[in-house]
Amino acid sequence: MTRVVIITGISSGMGRASALYFKKQGFEVYGGARRVNKLVELNEAGIHTQVLDVTDKISIRSLVDRAISEQGQIDVLINNAGYGEYGPLEEVPIANAKKQFEVNLFAVGQVTQLVLPMMRQQGFGRIVNISSIGADVYSPLGGWYHATKASLNMWSDVLDSEVRNFGIRSVVVQPGLTKSEWSKIAFENARKNLVENSPYDGLVDKVEQLFSEIGTGATSEQLAQVFYKAATDIHPKRRYYHSLVDHGMVMIAKTMPNIYRNVLTKLMK
Repeated sequence: MTRVVIITGISSGMGRASALYFKKQGFEVYGGARRVNKLVELNEAGIHTQVLDVTDKISIRSLVDRAISEQGQIDVLINNAGYGEYGPLEEVPIANAKKQFEVNLFAVGQVTQLVLPMMRQQGFGRIVNISSIGADVYSPLGGWYHATKASLNMWSDVLDSEVRNFGIRSVVVQPGLTKSEWSKIAFENARKNLVENSPYDGLVDKVEQLFSEIGTGATSEQLAQVFYKAATDIHPKRRYYHSLVDHGMVMIAKTMPNIYRNVLTKLMK
């Protein structure tokens, strides 16, 4: 029996790698992104692609309706689209903070609301929400990003409690640092969000250096396999991590918050 997955944000990084990996595993893959030129090779690989703006309900509905009309079912939804609106909390425009929540949280809710009726009718389905260890582990400049991911984790847990009686599960994947454009874009945003003669200019350099020293982490292809496990486990877990290091950092931040804060303070000196 053919299985069907919808993946948001497939133009690059984890989303792109996941679209290719799920296709290789025999899934019919539907997905999209705003950067149309990035979708050509995926389309040639047999992935059903289209322009997608996750903040536009009409755009989302077009993708969901297409998958249902062509396949008659949706087995998995992977809410992958997201980005980092970095910058000092004193200076990030509230309009930019609202956009961060719009993309990283409210768009997830919008897509999920459109998919759930089909999954309830089927009596099965899996919602995989791509969060971050940044939902629990934090650093300066990432305040709004961390807030969206912490909210996404709680949202996913509540959703799971509501839909599991219908045969549907909602789970979270929490990647750490990745070998992708994510950090580059996040720090480009951080600098754009600085006001003229900002007192936080040196902090941006320091945090970016810290990220660089920590390393690049998992590849997109490695994370695609984590996504696949979260989507297909017979007995799904609430949280999925790529490595013991990622999981360990989350546990330290959650269970020993003072120690985590002290270490972070020393690193920022």
